[in-house]
Amino acid sequence: MNITESELFRSEDLGVLKTFHLKRFWDKTMKKRAGIIPQDAFIEEWTTDTKLLNILGVGLEQTIIYLYNEAPDFSAFEKWILQLNNGILPEERINAFNATFSTENASESSTKIDQILSDADIQFWEQNGYVILRNAVSKEDCDAVITALTELLSIDLNNPATWYNEHPDRQGIMIQLFQHPAIEKNRNSARIRAAYEQLWNRTDLWVSTDRVGFNPPENENWKFPGPYLHWDVSLELPIPFGLQGLLYLSDTQANQGAFSLVPGFQNRIEDWINSLPAGTDPRKENLYELGVAPIAANAGDFIIWHQALPHGSSRNTSHLPRMVQYINYSPIDAEVKTNWK
Repeated sequence: MNITESELFRSEDLGVLKTFHLKRFWDKTMKKRAGIIPQDAFIEEWTTDTKLLNILGVGLEQTIIYLYNEAPDFSAFEKWILQLNNGILPEERINAFNATFSTENASESSTKIDQILSDADIQFWEQNGYVILRNAVSKEDCDAVITALTELLSIDLNNPATWYNEHPDRQGIMIQLFQHPAIEKNRNSARIRAAYEQLWNRTDLWVSTDRVGFNPPENENWKFPGPYLHWDVSLELPIPFGLQGLLYLSDTQANQGAFSLVPGFQNRIEDWINSLPAGTDPRKENLYELGVAPIAANAGDFIIWHQALPHGSSRNTSHLPRMVQYINYSPIDAEVKTNWK
């Protein structure tokens, strides 16, 4: 069955939370769940969908799992969002998001952009496609997230036997912890935001609602499950400008399950893809042969990378776990290729 535009709620149809696009997002997801529309229907609204959830402080995967498992009516969905946010939503961010649906408010912010990254940082960025913002977050603020993470998983960092505890919020090395005051504080780090603004060369950016990660050392019973080198973007050329980032919550050595990437690949990805034999799936190639580098850094250091870089975590062969928080900023009109390749 084909659903036309007129058969869905409009973005302007509001519920109790008075947030544009929320009722439409719920409507689309419920119809996809029921098989009434295909999973890739209205893919052109993907950026708006993700920004919507970000400003409401709920994770994308977290939300999809809830909607597919519970199939709530719209009222229950709004109550779930409120509950996750302890009954308080960021009115200022909601108003700003709603304003993006008005052509009168569509102009880009002209606020002065701070040059937090040095000339050397920018030169390194242009060559390598990533940059490390040192001391982006205090150790105290990193430790607060570590405490939230370990309490959730019932982990004692002084007792390695607890590092492998089973928990429903544990998905490999990804931990489904999205809402916590310490996590939110780091998301709103002024230094991290400033670095993103400088690289995007604009200030009208929206922060993501993302999770945390815990990558313990390998042992006889637990082996690194990935993610191995991959892309989180369509490989349809040309690949648009886009960024991703993570915060090291603890000092991390190269062999400690460090975040890894292929430096400089943003400058050669088009030539590489075009050189592959016809019909080759780039994602199934041995990306490690491209020249992977693990990134060692300290607690509070923030890594930003170009989305064209193959990236992933790595095997932890040290004696300490790797702990991170994922944070990203992007504009609401960021280009997203709708044809996934």
